[in-house]
Amino acid sequence: MTAKKILVVDDEKDLVELIVFNLEQEGYTVFKAWDGEQAMEIVRTIKPDLIVLDLMLPGLSGLDICRRLRGKAETENLPIVMVTAKGQDVDKIIGLELGADDYITKPFSVRELVARVRAVLRRSERKPAPEEEDAFSFRGLQVNYLSYEVRLGVRKVELGPKELKLLIFLTKHPGRVYSRDQLLDYVWGDETYVEPRTVDVHISRLRAAIEKDKESPEYILTVRSIGYKFADVKAT
Repeated sequence: MTAKKILVVDDEKDLVELIVFNLEQEGYTVFKAWDGEQAMEIVRTIKPDLIVLDLMLPGLSGLDICRRLRGKAETENLPIVMVTAKGQDVDKIIGLELGADDYITKPFSVRELVARVRAVLRRSERKPAPEEEDAFSFRGLQVNYLSYEVRLGVRKVELGPKELKLLIFLTKHPGRVYSRDQLLDYVWGDETYVEPRTVDVHISRLRAAIEKDKESPEYILTVRSIGYKFADVKAT
């Protein structure tokens, strides 16, 4: 069996060497990066099976890396164990909302980190491939992905092409937060350069079309300083 590839990203080199040694003792093939840009380059070239990712990095932060990875189809399901010296709940919540699979706070036992890595890899291997649904329904909002028809109750909702693409994308990933740049990548793709604030304009139009009160939305939610998400369906 081919050894799993793990990327460890942290600017504390002594800690990285300790983590690498212990993971290699478990039979993993381990790569290391000291900053965010180096980490992204390694992800592109070696395609790791899991990343141990420090939150506080010089330049591109761990949260930025997490956003970028979750914003690309080829890495959106890449397992991430986020590491940070911070202990505040808000950092944990932001990391998990952005798609981190687990979270450990410094100082930590390296044996605990190795156990978490092993557990996350096991979960990712057991996770079935997501089935593509034909339609979505939540609190009276219905989106048909085959006919591209949107309804609120019995009323048909007319949307512009970008608003429709935004709604389809967000409803396919309810509860997950996406930055403006990620939404530009998914919805606008390789079109001529578009300002990230353009996303705000189209989100506002979408809310005007589907929300009872666009100033107090129940479907398309703002996550302050990060971006937007569709309401968490599982939480209701």
